Amino acid sequence: MIRAVLFDLDGVLTDTSEYHFLAWKRLADELGIPFDRQDNEALRGVSRRESLLLLLKGRPATEEDMQAWMERKNRYYVEYISQMTPENLLPGALNLLQELRANGYKTAIVSSSKNTPLVLERLNLAHWIDAVVDGNAPARSKPAPDLFLLAAERLGVVPQECLVVEDAAAGIDAGHAAGMRTLGLGPRERVGHADMVLPDLNGVHLADLKPVLE
Repeated sequence: MIRAVLFDLDGVLTDTSEYHFLAWKRLADELGIPFDRQDNEALRGVSRRESLLLLLKGRPATEEDMQAWMERKNRYYVEYISQMTPENLLPGALNLLQELRANGYKTAIVSSSKNTPLVLERLNLAHWIDAVVDGNAPARSKPAPDLFLLAAERLGVVPQECLVVEDAAAGIDAGHAAGMRTLGLGPRERVGHADMVLPDLNGVHLADLKPVLE
């Protein structure tokens, strides 16, 4: 029986993925590296360093360069997300969080982003979340299971009692590796290996999740 639902943040509860794309695109343009939305798809759910390596496409870079570029990209991203408000929650997200809490489920945010605290503050979500595990945690990023396992530990549940809600293939892989059930949001070509797939959370209620909650 599922007792806790672990949500990714970007692309699941709010669409910060567009801000990530704009920030990476801005950096790529400055470095003279071709980068488009198709390239950006490969960056979903992976760490900032892995994202930079994918963007560089084998271009040699010193550790000093990489640190400077990651910091620059993050500065651009923070500029964008600092303008966010609760209006930036995706349709259905808050309603589902409220319904879960009202029915005794524990909830957590599990994101590879180190900017998760700022986004949650801008969205005013703290009241509906029991635990947050993000890129600041001393753990491997998705697709490793570490972040999800840490969230389960903080919630006081075992992995088999957790449902992971993700929009990235790496996140679904991490959920499976952790021994958890998975709900994939988005196209089947990206998250079709999840235990259940939905387009998004718009109009989704607990009853709709019965196949993966019981």
